This record gives sequence, structure tokens and C-alpha cells, in this order.
Amino acid sequence: MQMTSFIAAGYGNAKNRKDLRHYFEYSSQGVDVLEDGLKEISFGEYLVDQGIVDRFQLFRVLQLQDRSPGVRLGEAVAALGYAPIGAVERLYQRFTALTTVTV
Repeated sequence: MQMTSFIAAGYGNAKNRKDLRHYFEYSSQGVDVLEDGLKEISFGEYLVDQGIVDRFQLFRVLQLQDRSPGVRLGEAVAALGYAPIGAVERLYQRFTALTTVTV
């Protein structure tokens, strides 16, 4: 993991660790990082993120997929009437073109 240091508003005025800790009062050790900023998402989560379906609708889509093996996620979204298949296909093309990062 690469560490980057920077001086932001307020940090430059810090005279010592106590002053710095004032800006990071979440814990005695500073800010607790629970999760990295990058994460892999599925196409279903991407559809939720784009506002095509909500979480309940995604759950229904996944249930349909479970009952009908071989049905693609986008086909299930269209079959349930949540979005036209053409729109889902365009979003899938955009999803597959997203930049990936190897860590």
C-alpha cells in the first residue's frame, strides 16, 4: 500500500501529535480504516448504483435467476419489467469498459 502525505487546511497549523489527533478524533490511533476505497462490484450492484433497480428489485432479479439457471441478470431485469433490455445492454457495455485496478 502506498502512503501519500499532504498538507490540507488545518493540518499545516498542527504543532504536534496532539494537534493532529484533534483532527482525527475517531479513535486514539487516528482514523480507523475499515475498508479500502476501491472495491469490486457486480453488475447487479452497478445497476443499483446507476438507479436502474433498487435493492429489493435486485433481490427479485436474483431470485428469478436462481429459479431459472442460465438466465442472465440483464434478461431477468427486463423480464421483470424493471428496464428495457436495450438499456441494460448499453449499461453492461459501459460496465465492462470500466477501468480495473490490479493491486
